Amino acid sequence: MTSADRWLLPDGIDEVLPPQARQIEHLRRHLLDFLDNCGYDLVIPPALEYLDSLLTGTGKDLDLRTFKVTDQLSGRLMGLSADTTPQVARIDAHSYAQDGISRFSYCRTVFHAKSSSLLASRTPTQIGAELYGEAGLDADVEIISLMLAMLEQAGMQQVHLDLGNVGVFRALARQAGINADQQTELFALLKLKCATDLAVWAERELSDASMVEAFTLLATLQGGHEAMRAQFARMAELVPGAADELEHVMKVAEHVAKRFPNTSMMCDLTELRGYDYHTGLVFAAYVPGYGDAIAQGGRYDETGAVFGRARAATGFSADLKVLARLGDVKTDRKQTVVAPSSDDPALWQAIQQLRSQGMRVLVQLNHDAVPADSRLDYLDGQWQLVEA
Repeated sequence: MTSADRWLLPDGIDEVLPPQARQIEHLRRHLLDFLDNCGYDLVIPPALEYLDSLLTGTGKDLDLRTFKVTDQLSGRLMGLSADTTPQVARIDAHSYAQDGISRFSYCRTVFHAKSSSLLASRTPTQIGAELYGEAGLDADVEIISLMLAMLEQAGMQQVHLDLGNVGVFRALARQAGINADQQTELFALLKLKCATDLAVWAERELSDASMVEAFTLLATLQGGHEAMRAQFARMAELVPGAADELEHVMKVAEHVAKRFPNTSMMCDLTELRGYDYHTGLVFAAYVPGYGDAIAQGGRYDETGAVFGRARAATGFSADLKVLARLGDVKTDRKQTVVAPSSDDPALWQAIQQLRSQGMRVLVQLNHDAVPADSRLDYLDGQWQLVEA
């Protein structure tokens, strides 16, 4: 390793320098205060815990993204947290098991062994919220509204919301009786969103004409919720088990549209992100010029069952560093004061008083030039603040 290589960071690992670090910290405090104002209590899960607890019920994708180490004390495998949501589910089910509805917020660094996308950091600062104990429409509307309102607080402009529901695909798969290999092939086609290829697959793999029509129709279920009414109704006729999930998507879209009339919104039933983990409604927010979701979430009922407490659950998360980079939030500039280096106790008291008032006071060392708005000078027998 050369001396130059010693300063290189691994791919996807970033550091934050001034003044961006101050901007991110300012936004973190602002958004956590906002989430607190909305009734979401802050929790701080551990960055490292036993792997069997960390990955329980999360699916294979999170397993592949988790750094694994061996605990030198117990010999058991441990993992660095790659996603806060499963840990908050454990907190709700075991550590902080309260009756009724629980609301939690969090903001901390998580660690990814591999990036979730080309744009994603391997050490995102994950900020989000989770709601437990309510399976109805109101909970989904609340958590999506909270996400959109938080993005507004972060200064995000022209936010677009995508709504999906993995429950629709599950109902289709059950009625058609497709196996795991067929589902894998189908996932790949849906990811490409190619209706023609999906129709060819359905004709080849399915003998029931109604199921062929249903899977062909699935590829077209993308658009505004009002424009999707006829297609949703036809899908409900073909697959009665999907009727409730389709109606739920429509109702959520109607409620959110009333609260955020200026937010563009589209329903996309081909979106199967988090299929192994999510149980129903899924959603994601996008902005122009950025090729990945800036926030995303969905329903993950029953995750807490493995911890002894099955609960309805929904939530969302975002990368705080991405929000700080893309949002339009101005950091308040502090007044900067320069003070001479001196062992005068009166000077020290003056410095402490100014700092307690929110000013930024730097002590000048070795006559170093310090850019400042004001300075402390000894005038008329006391230390006084004068213009620099």
